[in-house]
Amino acid sequence: MHEERTEMTVKLIALYRKPADEAAFLAHYYDVHLPLVAATPHLAKTVINRVTGSPMGEPPYFLIAEMHFPDRARFDEAMASPENRAAGKDLMSFAREIVTLLVAEEA
Repeated sequence: MHEERTEMTVKLIALYRKPADEAAFLAHYYDVHLPLVAATPHLAKTVINRVTGSPMGEPPYFLIAEMHFPDRARFDEAMASPENRAAGKDLMSFAREIVTLLVAEEA
């Protein structure tokens, strides 16, 4: 039997396909983009996953980022913030063609 939780961690997950220039992508990602993301209100933590392989052949993704928020209300506030808009604008400037964004709740 599952315990019902009233507040659930909400994540914004970014899935990045392999960029044409990995070094330039990573330099911008770590030096410019992540500091913008870190300024987002209510952000509890960010987890960056560098994909190194797949048991099913070539992996479809190069990098997976998880931005954790304490609950849906704080997530919604964060997404509407000027800091998040700045991070989103930057994201579109360097990764528009290779990123997929998802919203998930921890189960």
